[in-house]
Amino acid sequence: MTQELITPELFTHLVRLAALALDGEEAQYLRRELNNQLGAIRELEAVSLDKNLPVTSYGVPYTEESTPALREDRWQPYENVAGIMRQAPQLEDGCIVVPDIPHESLE
Repeated sequence: MTQELITPELFTHLVRLAALALDGEEAQYLRRELNNQLGAIRELEAVSLDKNLPVTSYGVPYTEESTPALREDRWQPYENVAGIMRQAPQLEDGCIVVPDIPHESLE
């Protein structure tokens, strides 16, 4: 069995911060899966690599020659703005109104 990285107390804290509503079975499953993922990451971290090994992307060395150039961002107006705006549940002065998101100060 892998070392438990996310304790029940830490998991409860994370669930509260994420404002998730989980029943007992869902919480147990999610905590187990998160611990499995973190265990896999720990195993990968344990693999020793040569310090001179070049950084790669999909097994191919990452160089300027093998990396495609970034495409230019271009603004294009949408033809049916009124159709999109009709889908919004609430509008005010031509803007979509969204509900406030409750939050706490994370100090």
